[in-house]
Amino acid sequence: MPRLAPSRAAGASSKSGKPHAIRIIGGDWKRTPLPVLDLDGLRPTPDRVRETLFNWLGQRLDGQHCLDLFAGSGALGFEAASRGAARVLMVERNARAAGQLRANQQRLDARMIEIAEADGLRLAASLAPGSFDVVFLDPPFDADLLGKALAVSVPLVRADGFLYVEAGEALELASQAPLEGWEIVRDGKAGAVHFHLLQRENKE
Repeated sequence: MPRLAPSRAAGASSKSGKPHAIRIIGGDWKRTPLPVLDLDGLRPTPDRVRETLFNWLGQRLDGQHCLDLFAGSGALGFEAASRGAARVLMVERNARAAGQLRANQQRLDARMIEIAEADGLRLAASLAPGSFDVVFLDPPFDADLLGKALAVSVPLVRADGFLYVEAGEALELASQAPLEGWEIVRDGKAGAVHFHLLQRENKE
């Protein structure tokens, strides 16, 4: 998997209000709308942020394994599957949100997607190290979960893989012990959302 040179992305603005549908930006299901439940705390990654992220990742994820640890609307996981990922594991603890994920999975006949209705931190701790090429990490901003989520997610990323993080503030590597040896290769801001793409530092 190629390495990316560090740079800063232009910020993207998101629409206000809670959407009742998301649309897939690219890939096999491009422009397909997917219903989203209007649940408190459910914050789908905006279209322009997803477009930026998958530009960073090279548009296609053919054959790759991806983990969407706090899946919510499934915006990131469905986008990855649309772009050729061989396996996408979506984890969502809210029963209603998980049910909507399953309904959208069935609608798309997305057999590469697995949906686990479970606590993300507990499930991640049970997964084999180095299992994923890309891990999407978008925990609820107000739940103080980021540090714990990083601790269980970092070991799951393959040596040349990527970790994507959304947070309510800019990510400071020095303040997050699990990210020792990592670098932010791309980052941007969309409204109140800070988004970052990380890789392990190249020691060569």
